[in-house]
Amino acid sequence: MRLHAVIIAGGSGTRFWPLSRKKLPKQFLALGTERPLITETAARLKGLCRPAETWVVCGKAHAPLVRRHVKGMSPAHVLVEPEARNTAPAIALAAAHVHAADPEAVMVVLPSDHHISHPAGFREVLGQAAEVALGGHIVTVGIRPTRPETGYGYIRVGVPLGKGPAREVAAFVEKPALEVAKLYLQSGDYLWNGGIFVFRADVMLDALARHMPELSRALAPVRLAVGTKGYAKVLAQQFPKMPSQSIDYGVMEKASNVAVVPGDFGWSDVGSFAALLEVRPLDGAGNVVTGKGALALECEGSVVVAAGRPVAVVGMKDVVVVDAGDAVLVVPREKCQDVRKAVEALKARKLERFL
Repeated sequence: MRLHAVIIAGGSGTRFWPLSRKKLPKQFLALGTERPLITETAARLKGLCRPAETWVVCGKAHAPLVRRHVKGMSPAHVLVEPEARNTAPAIALAAAHVHAADPEAVMVVLPSDHHISHPAGFREVLGQAAEVALGGHIVTVGIRPTRPETGYGYIRVGVPLGKGPAREVAAFVEKPALEVAKLYLQSGDYLWNGGIFVFRADVMLDALARHMPELSRALAPVRLAVGTKGYAKVLAQQFPKMPSQSIDYGVMEKASNVAVVPGDFGWSDVGSFAALLEVRPLDGAGNVVTGKGALALECEGSVVVAAGRPVAVVGMKDVVVVDAGDAVLVVPREKCQDVRKAVEALKARKLERFL
């Protein structure tokens, strides 16, 4: 079995403004550790697949950053999308290339901007998922929930598949209200949907043809052009014709051969600055303080980020203060999901130079 890793790196990460910008989105920031998230994503694949079998899907503006931060990967494996079209077209493009390179390949599809604190356990779960995928299933990795989270989609597990940990997927469930999330947690029948998928390239291409025929038709000329001189022109013509849809809606919720393998390996989607309190070391008062200029004095449960000039936060509780040099964010920890409102306000005031 040959595993090919596909890292999806097309996100914009507006919830991490002012650190995240159009030219430097979330996946290229050092949030979980001292290395960028995408670098950590590629590094934790060591022992599972080689850099030669690693691929990244990204936009044109970010291709140089990918090449800088993901070492040892073939330049031809940086797959540039002509425009952002959600995860189904991105995965379809990757499947076309991987299948052309290795028709028997099993693909591991990973977000570029998540944090994993137990990489060995992560690789073990991916290996289990790959064994199930080899038999023709489209496998998703479900994260064992640790709290009644309302910000994630859930997977309701069905009957076991064989003697291993894999289960049939009974249903994909939208983000629930808090009381419903509590019931999910108590039942033990629900897992968080972490957006991690494992499948044979040919199985996914068949699934796209069955469940997303419009996308499959647009992809067909691209598949024929892979490896030819006319590839870039064909891709530019065909990619915008692909429906902008997630792989969850387009395939996972429709296919009958979907399985889930549970995982518990210290996963976080690092969804906002508040998540740094989950993935970064804390000081004695439960703060994350990062950067030479950052000071948190008599603070509790706060995040202070300042890479350059001194920024002192005194006597505050549950706040986030981020100094990017040319812009500053101050927000209550519970309002971190609303940072994108600041981005929209800056756009409305025609201050795009800070975005």
